[in-house]
Amino acid sequence: MVQPPLSNILFLDIETVSRHPSFDQLPEEWKSLWTRKAEVLLRNKEDETPESIYGRAGIYAEFGKIICISCGVLQGVAADRKIILKSFYGDDEKQLLQEFADMVNKWGMGPAKYLCAHNGKEFDFPYLCRRMVVHTIAIPPLLHLTGKKPWEVNHLDTMERWKFGDFKNYTSLNLLAFTLSVPTPKDDIDGSMVGETYWKEKDLIRIVTYCQKDVVTVAQVYLRMQGEELIKNENIELRES
Repeated sequence: MVQPPLSNILFLDIETVSRHPSFDQLPEEWKSLWTRKAEVLLRNKEDETPESIYGRAGIYAEFGKIICISCGVLQGVAADRKIILKSFYGDDEKQLLQEFADMVNKWGMGPAKYLCAHNGKEFDFPYLCRRMVVHTIAIPPLLHLTGKKPWEVNHLDTMERWKFGDFKNYTSLNLLAFTLSVPTPKDDIDGSMVGETYWKEKDLIRIVTYCQKDVVTVAQVYLRMQGEELIKNENIELRES
């Protein structure tokens, strides 16, 4: 694939949680469906139950929902390069997905644009599409795969690039950043804490901040892998609207 201009890439990250605070609060039909799913996940794990692992429901689009989508675009070159961040977040998943879709449709016009995420091809991109289908939101052409040949799909994935053809390998974003000497912001939460932070602490802004930091890290990792200069901290800009 020809490397796209850096300014034509939208870096993104999503944060997801279970659609209900706990297993006990699930409607009976969903309890049954989650129990069946959990039976597969719990094979040979006798010390856990469908209730005890319900916190994992957020990683499955059928049982979870998106509470934050953070995006970043690059402007400028070399030492003057900056990243501009914007987040779509809230309790109303349909609204934030529609706002994100509208933005992608508008941003995606003109010269070829690309989406980039860490493990995006396995998680972020399909999760976004599935939840849009649930809410009857038209999937933006830039996100959609249907009818496209592999070389027509403008999706970039920093984890896939790091694999170099090794399909068995999984490398977290934090590990890859550390390996490449990419500085990462100090986080007070990690991915495993998002559900509790949302449902119990009700601190969505804390999650948004965490999500934005991951977007910056994805962009920095991509730049490092391209042999480009990294973005200086003073060149990280948040756009509210």
